Amino acid sequence: MNENDSATKNTMEERKIVEKILSGDEKSLRFFYRHFAPPLFSYVKGKVAADEDAEEIVQDTFLSAVEGFRDFAFRCRLFTYLCSIANHKIIDFYRKKKLKSVFFSHLSDFEPLVSTLLGPEERLDEEFLREKIRQTFERLSPRYQQILKLKYIDGFSVSEIAAKLSLSFKSAESCLFRARKAFIAAYAL
Repeated sequence: MNENDSATKNTMEERKIVEKILSGDEKSLRFFYRHFAPPLFSYVKGKVAADEDAEEIVQDTFLSAVEGFRDFAFRCRLFTYLCSIANHKIIDFYRKKKLKSVFFSHLSDFEPLVSTLLGPEERLDEEFLREKIRQTFERLSPRYQQILKLKYIDGFSVSEIAAKLSLSFKSAESCLFRARKAFIAAYAL
């Protein structure tokens, strides 16, 4: 069997797997996942530092792949298709991570930064993003809102926050850390 015959056979096998998955065959879906998850995880792990993040991206990739099977035209191998989806998920992951980082380091400058962070397709969601950040902020305790406002909107140093709130430096630092963490958790909801 030459390379072309082998490639054709592999494509036919992949086509059968996809057809079975589309018809609701759970065994084929499990096979598909078990067969492609390890190499896909290795691929994603090469681009993302934390195992948990890589695993989440892999899961999201599989969901998107299965949802897109009806439109998959077999112009490439299934693994190539999965890697292509994973690349988009990785970009989304870093975009969200960058957005959170920029938000916390430049909260007072947030408005102009939103436009520079977002590409053309995300500009449509800019208003949604502003609203989500506002709602996230409102879900925080008044104490966390206050300390984040002092730090990122008013530009106070940790020492100034400690003095203003009658806290020790260490307590102010700890409270600011917990407030950031609470914001990130609330934003993810």
